Amino acid sequence: MGTAQKGQSAEKLSVVFAVHVIEGGEQGFLDMYERMRKSVASVPGHLIERLGKPIDGSRQWVITSEWETPEHFFAWQQGEDHRALVAPLREWVDKTQSLRFQVIQETVGVKE
Repeated sequence: MGTAQKGQSAEKLSVVFAVHVIEGGEQGFLDMYERMRKSVASVPGHLIERLGKPIDGSRQWVITSEWETPEHFFAWQQGEDHRALVAPLREWVDKTQSLRFQVIQETVGVKE
């Protein structure tokens, strides 16, 4: 196994959730994401959430999140709150893909 940055757990989980937003559905998706973002911020073990907007006109958005451990993520994902929270996503998205990775190394850039 590799090493994590000092002070970081080697068990940290990174999740990449790619969503293809339907044509004309960007504002509805953004409104839904805003509700989801506020809710997930209070979930135990959640560290950070990022929303990536496509720059190539593909309508392929990316939601990335980091969790203290895989167990924190899966406990949230399998709960009723999660199902209710993401149900409206289907109205704005026609394809999804979820990738999960254990973070084994992390490199932070030098700030000048």
